[in-house]
Amino acid sequence: MYQYFIKPSFDFVMALIGLLLFMPFFIIVYVLLKIANKGEAFFIQQRPGKNGKIFKIIKFKTMTDEKDSHGVLLPDAQRLTKIGLFVRKTSLDEIPQLINILKGDMSLIGPRPLLTHYLHLYNDFQNRRHEVKPGITGWAQVNGRNAISWDQKFEYDVWYVDHCSFWVDVRILAKTVLKVIKKEGINAADAATIEPFNGQ
Repeated sequence: MYQYFIKPSFDFVMALIGLLLFMPFFIIVYVLLKIANKGEAFFIQQRPGKNGKIFKIIKFKTMTDEKDSHGVLLPDAQRLTKIGLFVRKTSLDEIPQLINILKGDMSLIGPRPLLTHYLHLYNDFQNRRHEVKPGITGWAQVNGRNAISWDQKFEYDVWYVDHCSFWVDVRILAKTVLKVIKKEGINAADAATIEPFNGQ
């Protein structure tokens, strides 16, 4: 009952309250990123949701579109702006995803929505992460986020699918707050973002 009735209602109410509370930060971050990126402040990309259904995720854009002399995007670390780094470390880049929750694409808590071109690489076990809606935060995020291996990430994601409950979600929310305050697990070692998933 929790997963199918209570959780969606809780998500909607909390996302609406969250947007209203964070609106001043939303506007400030939007303006600063608009200037730093010399263009777009939002990052919009297709991601797989529940049952693999594709939706457009909305995040604040923390990197520029700078390219080298051959027209190839520079490495992530070189395109990450100072304000972008701050926004990422404080997890403010996740705020626009509250809109995804209001639209019904996402939940507050669940496996993070990964890239669409990973879909054909998953084995049956890994694909189980799509049995629930993706979330802004999740069991993998509070147990290492980008600093853990892909194997660990999938183990945590599927664990959540099998143990989703009100008390598990409360525990994840509490740990998320601590992680954000401590700024833990934002990046993989020696990288601005986690290494691409190449299949197992």
